[in-house]
Amino acid sequence: MNIEHTCKKCPPGADLMSNIKCRNSKSGAWLSGFVSLLLCCFALMRLLVGCANGNKTSSLVEEIQQLKQEKTQLQKQFEQSIAENEQLKKQVHVLSGLPEQVKGENLYRLQKIEITRYTNLYDKDKDGKNEKLIVYIQPIDEHGDIIKATGAVEVQLWDLNKENGEALLGQWSVEPEQLKKLWFATLITINYRLTFDVADKIDDFEEPLTVKVTFTDYLTGTVFKEQRVIKPYPD
Repeated sequence: MNIEHTCKKCPPGADLMSNIKCRNSKSGAWLSGFVSLLLCCFALMRLLVGCANGNKTSSLVEEIQQLKQEKTQLQKQFEQSIAENEQLKKQVHVLSGLPEQVKGENLYRLQKIEITRYTNLYDKDKDGKNEKLIVYIQPIDEHGDIIKATGAVEVQLWDLNKENGEALLGQWSVEPEQLKKLWFATLITINYRLTFDVADKIDDFEEPLTVKVTFTDYLTGTVFKEQRVIKPYPD
């Protein structure tokens, strides 16, 4: 029995085997094209997944940086809390050492602090460069008298003409044990006299600068703040 060969590409009268081979060749070509299409789709999917993962990675890096910044801020707040706690402990220690017969109304009451006009930069070694900052502070009570108040002092030197990141030129802290040794009395005035080295902080003193002082009174815990503009002395 003869089976008709239906493939148009095969010569007339081709047998069954030729027909089968012809059909198999067509199926193989179709299968090869299908496999190629699948590989292209797979490659496209991997590309899309890679882009999505890249966006997720970028977002994760931003979150990590934000967490680091928050950690730094919390660390600073924690350190500030420790410092304030230590100040309160010292204040309690001072108060606990007072005699029982001493009443609060008989103690002085610090009303304010003043930075005197002698506060300025000085050329102590006469080399033409102002290498010392000398700050004169007067604690004043409610009666207007200058008193040797016990406390901690923070001093800052600013150049307010510069940008925020560069305006603070120097910062110093003076603890009570050190402060009480800096009491300075003359025939003219009485005050605390604080000296700081600024040789590595100021190149030229040609424009006005600002001195800011924070005084924490250890008897009452009150914080007093004052500032003063200092100007170069005329030649």
